[in-house]
Order: sequence, then structure tokens, then C-alpha cells
Amino acid sequence: MDARRFLASPLLVLLACMGAGARSQSADGQQQAPSSQSTSQPAASPQSPSTTETIHEKTGPNSSRTIRRTRVLKEAAAPELAQAEEAIQKQDYATAEPLLQKVVDRDPTNYVAWFDLGFVKNGLGKVEESIAAYRKSVAAKPDVFESNLNLGLQLAKTGQPEAEQFLRAATQLKPTSHVAEGQYRAWLSLAHLLEKHDFEQALTAYHQAAILQPKEVEPHLGAGHLLEQENKFADAEQEYKQAFALDASSDALTGLANIYMRGRRFPEAEQYLRKLVAAHPDQPAAHVQLGRVLEAEGKHDDAIAELEAGAKLAPADESVQRDLAELYSTAGKHEQAEGVYRTLLAAHPNDAELRRGFGQTLLRQKKFVEAQQEFLISVKLKPDLGEAYGDLAFAAGENKDYPLVIKALDARAKFLPEIPITYFLRASALDHLRDYKQASANYHLFLNTAHGKYPDQEWQAKHRLIAIEPKK
Repeated sequence: MDARRFLASPLLVLLACMGAGARSQSADGQQQAPSSQSTSQPAASPQSPSTTETIHEKTGPNSSRTIRRTRVLKEAAAPELAQAEEAIQKQDYATAEPLLQKVVDRDPTNYVAWFDLGFVKNGLGKVEESIAAYRKSVAAKPDVFESNLNLGLQLAKTGQPEAEQFLRAATQLKPTSHVAEGQYRAWLSLAHLLEKHDFEQALTAYHQAAILQPKEVEPHLGAGHLLEQENKFADAEQEYKQAFALDASSDALTGLANIYMRGRRFPEAEQYLRKLVAAHPDQPAAHVQLGRVLEAEGKHDDAIAELEAGAKLAPADESVQRDLAELYSTAGKHEQAEGVYRTLLAAHPNDAELRRGFGQTLLRQKKFVEAQQEFLISVKLKPDLGEAYGDLAFAAGENKDYPLVIKALDARAKFLPEIPITYFLRASALDHLRDYKQASANYHLFLNTAHGKYPDQEWQAKHRLIAIEPKK
């Protein structure tokens, strides 16, 4: 059961108040009170109408006496509580609510009735009233595990900072039954709450939960995710591997794949993502992630196949369509890329990044006029998109619009540092505009930074310098 949603059953606390946890038989066959007892209200048990019950009643600060009362006497004391319990077992909360309200109106210190009322109010969707009832239960008897836990969970659900106080209290109290499981849920709930603002304490809480229930996968997944967010990849990897060992079908595969991707350990990421795809072939995210990893490894065809599978499973996910369009373009499948971009732009005509991606696809198809237009729209929509100015300069150069080349490169320089190819583009444009002095200066800047990476352009620059520089 997910601890984020767990609410203790009112029957657990009812059993606690009846002393069901630690009774022993005396020599005369009567139930004997345990050595450590607590104050409680008499409560009925609808399952055993003919039996006697043992309750404990404080008569002094350190002493108690055992009182035997029959069910008839208890019903006379609080018949509505027994009726409410029967209704709760049937999930008939509408019937239970007014019965419990009568009990607490008559006896405001009845923590069991307040607990039951909190449980019922929650079942009816009255969260704030549920919280108020749980507060009354805790105020009447602060050392009950279940009421502290439920109050903490309800407060956490509504984003109230007091949640931590009551969840912490629950971690230090003993549940009525299934002790390790109850304490595990308290620590796990506390961890979920703390992970938003206290990394170290949240991690400690996850570790405590793992100690209490070593076969549960969720503490390791939570700790792994927490460590991953803090870029502690080695520790996150160990938590995810422990989770994977406990449950191969868990989210541990996704966690491992994520940290391997973020660490650029692509072969390992591919290995785990392939396992994830095999385990969940209908999960689009697995196909998409695998496609992205394969693309990073340069396996374009395999990457396209996975992204296409992801897009087929999640046709409404535009992020997959964007990835697919970019991948088609990179892999030389320009017609497919153009088709996807046109579809996306029909829905998002003012998306500057989409315009740029579409322009690059057109550029690769040597549709320079159309590409130039897309880049112009892109920088108009997003004037600080530095990369798009570089694309625009290239397209304008192919279209022999040399003043636009200079203008685009000057705009790019406001956002991004110069690189060898921008020096070359500027030099070539100035050369065509017969500004040989500036052209020569930029050709030299290009040659000084190219370092043999652009052999064709380097050859061209050297020969243009011979032609345009004054003879010595």
C-alpha cells in the first residue's frame, strides 16, 4: 500500500483502547491487564456480543485497576460507537457520521470516537473537517500512533507545515498491530514530506523505512530519486540497483537509465532501457528514452524506430513529435522531417524553436529561400535566439544577400561568442561587398582559429587573401 495514501483503520485504534494488544490469561481464566496500561473509553465490539471485555482505567499517576464490563453495559455507555463501527466496516460513512457526532458531543474526550469521525469525514471528502477531528483525537490522547499518522497525512495532503510534527511523532510511537509495517509507513510518509525541503533528513527517513521493511522497493526508489536530483549519481545507482534486485518490474529500471543518460554512460543506459522496453512494450516513455539514447550513440535508424514506436503509442505527445522531426532531419530523412514540422507548426505557428528546426530541415534540402524566411520569423519571435542568427547568416549567404549576412552575424555576436565559421561567413560576405580590408581581417581570424577543421574553407580563405591583400 502506498504510504502517501495510507489512512489507519479506525478498528485498529478501537482495539487499542480495548487493551487487545497485550492481554494474558490469569490463573482463574479471566483476562489480566498488561503491566503498562493507558486511559481509554469503553468501546463496543460488534463482532462478539456475548463476551466480556477488559479495559484499563487510571486511578493514579502510576497505577491502574482492571474492570470487567459486559457488552450490554458498554452499549449502554456508548451504543452509537458500536453502531458507527458496524457502518464503517460497510463503508457506510453517511450513517456513521451522525452517530459519532453524538458520541463526541456527549464526551469531547473520547479520542476513539474523534479518530473514527476523522476517518469517516475523510471518506466523505470533508478533508478540513477530517483534520479537525483528528486534531481532537490527538489532543485527547497524544500517544496514539494511528491518529498522529492520519493527522500528519491529512495535513501533508493539504500542504500544511504542521504535517511534519505529527508524522515525526508517529515514527516514535508504537502501532496497535503490525508494528514494523506501521512504523515503516510513518517513516516513508515523513520521507515523502521532507524530500521537498530537507535532503539529509528525507534520506535518513527513507533509510529508516528500508530497515523496517527490507523487502519493500519504495524506500530505495525514493532515496534513489532524491540522490539523483542532488547529482549524487553513484549513490543513486546503488539505491536503484537494490530496488531492481527486489522488483525487476519496478521504476528502478527507469531510474538507472536516467542516471546513466545524465552521466552520458549511453551503453549502460541502452542496456537498461532495452530491459524496460521488453518489460513494458506498451509504455511510450520507455521507447522514447531508448530512442534518445540510441541517437546519442549515433544509431540513427534504431533511434527512429523507437521514437516512431513511442509516437504511435502516444500520438498526442508533441515532445516526441519534435524529437522525431529533429532526428529525421539529422538522419537525412528530410521529407519525413518536413512533414512533421509542418504539422507541428500548424498547431504552434509562433514557436520560434520549431521555426528554426523547420528552417534547418529546409536548409539541408538546399531550399535556401524558404529556410531564410523561417529563420527571419524565428528571430522575430525570439530576438535573443542566438543560434538562429547563425542559421540566418548561412541561408542569406547562399541567397547572396550579403548585407543580411553581416547584419545576422552582428546580431549573433550579441548573444554568442564568435566561432571559426562565423569569421569565415563574415569574411566571405565582406569580400563580395568589396570591403577587402575587413574581409582580410576576418579571413585571418578564421585561419587563426580553424586549426585544420575546415579544409575547404581554409583553402578558399588562403587563396582569397592572396587575391585581395596588397602585394608586399
